[in-house]
Amino acid sequence: MRGVAARLGVAAMSTYRYVPSKGDLVLHMADAAFGEKSYRADAPEDWRMRIELGARTLWSLYRKHPWLAQLGSLTRPLLVPNLMVHGEWVLGALDGHGLDPTTLFDIHVLLYSHVQGLAVHLEREAHAEAATGQSEDQWMDSRAPALQELVESGRFPTFAKVVGAFEDGYDLRLDALFEFGLKALLDGLTSIVEGQEAVT
Repeated sequence: MRGVAARLGVAAMSTYRYVPSKGDLVLHMADAAFGEKSYRADAPEDWRMRIELGARTLWSLYRKHPWLAQLGSLTRPLLVPNLMVHGEWVLGALDGHGLDPTTLFDIHVLLYSHVQGLAVHLEREAHAEAATGQSEDQWMDSRAPALQELVESGRFPTFAKVVGAFEDGYDLRLDALFEFGLKALLDGLTSIVEGQEAVT
């Protein structure tokens, strides 16, 4: 609140006339950030194309504002209108396919958790780099002896085989992992959404 007051050039206590607490301010900020992107009225007819568009839109917002992913959990979601816009988009894509309400909402939560769950690491990595002064690659290089010890212990043969097969190490690319996971999820959900498989 002091930072906001300083930017506005007012006394810190005067900001409480507009928002009662820091938590309320953060909710307003989150709502504004989620509202930076919306969807065209001429939505794709195909449910999968709509979900891909929705997931990529949400991912781009988390990319632009990494702090957003830290604010809510699946069990205590942010109840702000502009995040609901994104949820409504996905639910609308799934509606009309004969899914029972629980299955429909479970799929929505699963898709959201994929996007938000990966996005959490954007801000965490930024904080870790600031705290340690090391990039992700530098940090991993500094842990090379510990990794080598695990590989050579003989306790984790599959891990050792896979890690040993990388010519230049494994490059964790969150954008690529987001796309890979989204495709895998949608491939797996197709038979459920299109009515070929019942959920038990």
